[in-house]
Amino acid sequence: MDNLFDTILGILLGAIMAYWIISFFRKKSNKETTEKQSVVLLDKVKKVFKLVSVEGDFAEIYHYENVKESFFQMISSKKKALVVIHAKAHVGFDLSKVKIRADNKRKRIVLEGFPRPEVLSIEPDVQYYDIKNGLFNKFEPDDLSALNKEAKTHILHKIPESGLLDSAKKEALDAVQMVESMVEAIGWKLDYKALELPSGDHKHIEK
Repeated sequence: MDNLFDTILGILLGAIMAYWIISFFRKKSNKETTEKQSVVLLDKVKKVFKLVSVEGDFAEIYHYENVKESFFQMISSKKKALVVIHAKAHVGFDLSKVKIRADNKRKRIVLEGFPRPEVLSIEPDVQYYDIKNGLFNKFEPDDLSALNKEAKTHILHKIPESGLLDSAKKEALDAVQMVESMVEAIGWKLDYKALELPSGDHKHIEK
């Protein structure tokens, strides 16, 4: 009788031990799988969030004049030109500044902190027409370099009223929604309730 009791007790203890070992390794396996998922997801999100940009074309014409006075301001000499600017401007976000973290326990990817849209580059094509030199005031190579720089500044001041910044914000929202679909496809959730699109009134991205 004692032997039978010992046998049953041994079987029960063995079953409990086996169940505990299987549960332990199953939890460990699930944890490792979840952590691997989060690493892969974070990597994919970062790749999608490399950069969002919009492009705008500008065409501007302005008159350049420069007056130089000589001989104790008794004689003035003027040089002038008609400047035609064709420029391509890129506006977007440096999305490396977006804070991304994984919540493995709740299987969530959390986005926090969004940068403001910025001018990424301006590529001007400057052409000069009707160039007229003054008697003592002539165009030099340095003047043309300065005019190129001035053309960039001129376009830079035109960008806020062009609507490119608002277009960049819309592109940012589209990117977030694309990431949300990608994350949900493997059973995770994208949490961006703390994310704000950069604007004057700090509106949250609508979910």
